[in-house]
Amino acid sequence: MNKKPFVTKEQLDEITAKFPTPYHLYDEKGIRDNAKAVKEAFAWNKGYREYFAVKACPNPTLIQIMKEYGCGCDCSSMTELMLSKAMGCKGADIMFSSNATPAEEYQYAAKLGAIINLDDITHIDFLEKAIGYIPETISCRYNPGGLFKISNDIMDNPGDAKYGMTTEQLFEAFKILKAKGAKKFGIHAFLASNTVTNEYYPMLAKVLFEVAVKLEKETGADIEFINLSGGVGIPYKPDQEPNDIRVIGDGVRKVYEEVLVPAGMGDVALYTEMGRFMTGPYGCLVTKAIHEKHTYKEYIGCDACAVNLMRPAMYGAYHHITVMGKEDQPCDHKYDITGSLCENNDKFAIDRMLPKIDMGDYLVIHDTGAHGYAMGYNYNGKLKSAEILLKEDGSFEMIRRAETPRDYFATLDCFPIYNKIFE
Repeated sequence: MNKKPFVTKEQLDEITAKFPTPYHLYDEKGIRDNAKAVKEAFAWNKGYREYFAVKACPNPTLIQIMKEYGCGCDCSSMTELMLSKAMGCKGADIMFSSNATPAEEYQYAAKLGAIINLDDITHIDFLEKAIGYIPETISCRYNPGGLFKISNDIMDNPGDAKYGMTTEQLFEAFKILKAKGAKKFGIHAFLASNTVTNEYYPMLAKVLFEVAVKLEKETGADIEFINLSGGVGIPYKPDQEPNDIRVIGDGVRKVYEEVLVPAGMGDVALYTEMGRFMTGPYGCLVTKAIHEKHTYKEYIGCDACAVNLMRPAMYGAYHHITVMGKEDQPCDHKYDITGSLCENNDKFAIDRMLPKIDMGDYLVIHDTGAHGYAMGYNYNGKLKSAEILLKEDGSFEMIRRAETPRDYFATLDCFPIYNKIFE
């Protein structure tokens, strides 16, 4: 697969004339087309709903676009709940899945009527003490342990993850919750991250569907929904074949009809939380080459850094890079593409073969629409960049302004030093 930017150099010239680099740019058309495809892929399930993982890209403009296709919000913190509420989400529009959860966050989630997804069996008592009751609709997160394999390939290691309940705990939790007044139940699991295979969701679904049948039989609980969570990934590398959401949806349908329907559970709703899949490919980080360095290696220094995109520095993640205007030139130069942080891991690419880069060239760093801006931070006092939406008609608008020094120092505004900084 040849990775092509969703924006042209001419469009970048126009955008950058108004909003200087670096900035995150999002593709409205791509997000809309994808949200529509996801909805259609699971339309066979009457209760289906995608709960967009707010942590992946917490921008209200983008979340509003997905709301237009029926998406709810998957939240994991107080501020994500606050954002969702401000956008008009309430009750079953919100799935609250967190771990090591503070009492005040459970209280706020309950106030909004959000569906609460418990990460651990000990959270039953904790929740009850925090809000004074057990909600009638409740969900539990399941972790079967061991390794999760597809065709003998190890996809991930759930047994080493901090999330979810064991099989025994899950059954016990359902019994306790039912005794405490819960009437409608959900099951949730996330067993592998960023899978680029159409087999993951059907395999996960089979695990959860079989557990659901046993749970309903042994505990008498009314299972209303099964949440497949996230894990459906995107092809960060050009040689990866993208997931086909329609094939995935059909694969889940077949397992649903094989396992749940014969058990009399053909009315169970399916939920997903595909943050990365929903927006990942439809965002990019636009930066400019501002320095070149010739020492033991060839370096290109950008005006963006790990503050704008943390994934490569954090765990060596690959993000494809296009040198705009030079898409057809040979990739015959080897570079490390770096930012300006005082950290040697502040590199977007290491030993990457690219066309010759000249100062002032735009570099488009692909697939930053999820866990891009969202993972930003302020180390070295660096400021987070603006977010721009490239609209369907080719126009553009700012959907989050860039941070300023006043934003960075805002938590000192109650001390005398604050005014001295800006003298």
